[in-house]
Amino acid sequence: MSRDLGTTQDFYGSVLGWTFRSSREEGFSIAVAGGAPVAGIGAVARTYRVAVSWTPYFAVDDADEAAARIRERSATVAVGPIPFGRGRAALASDQDGAVFGIWQGHRPHWSVGRGSAPAWLELRTRDTFAAAIFYAGVLRWATEGEGGCDVVYKSDQVIVRDSSHEVAGISGGAVESAPDPHVRPRWHVYFRTPDLDAAIEAAQSRGGVVTQHPHVSRLGREATLRDPDGGLFSLLTG
Repeated sequence: MSRDLGTTQDFYGSVLGWTFRSSREEGFSIAVAGGAPVAGIGAVARTYRVAVSWTPYFAVDDADEAAARIRERSATVAVGPIPFGRGRAALASDQDGAVFGIWQGHRPHWSVGRGSAPAWLELRTRDTFAAAIFYAGVLRWATEGEGGCDVVYKSDQVIVRDSSHEVAGISGGAVESAPDPHVRPRWHVYFRTPDLDAAIEAAQSRGGVVTQHPHVSRLGREATLRDPDGGLFSLLTG
């Protein structure tokens, strides 16, 4: 979500080389890279006190059933499910307040970590184990058949694997440690770039701010930035 659609498109077009096409929904555009859709950017009125952020949407077979599973687990469905584009969507938050979406409908032929799609998703939360149980139940992770994901524990982090590659992590301290009260739960998105330094330079030239300078992690060489509207994201290469 962005308060200035034009500025946001210019920023991410320059930083990540995205182009944009309009959608049938007013105030919403689709980012395209390599001929494939990679993200959506929606305009939110400046009068709304809504935090600008990237929100991951997870594919589900039935949005109503998934929404019911969210509520059953004492979490919140804030919007929907409602018709949107070629499917139905809902916006929710988990028990700790991390915002995410669910999507029932047409699915582009890519997944996180492959092609032009986002490189990685990470949930930063207070209680890693509780969050893993929540999302596994709501999204039917760790189930057999098409669409199922493997959930494993690795280096004090819960790792979600889609068939042969890792797509997301849940972290918030050691799996068996007490919840960390200082963590503000949220999902964080990583985008891949072939030239991290050039992407950072492009971001800064268009009003972006580096909040975590380039460093090497287990994912590769990465940096975290804030776009001109306040949205946090990370860039990853390697």
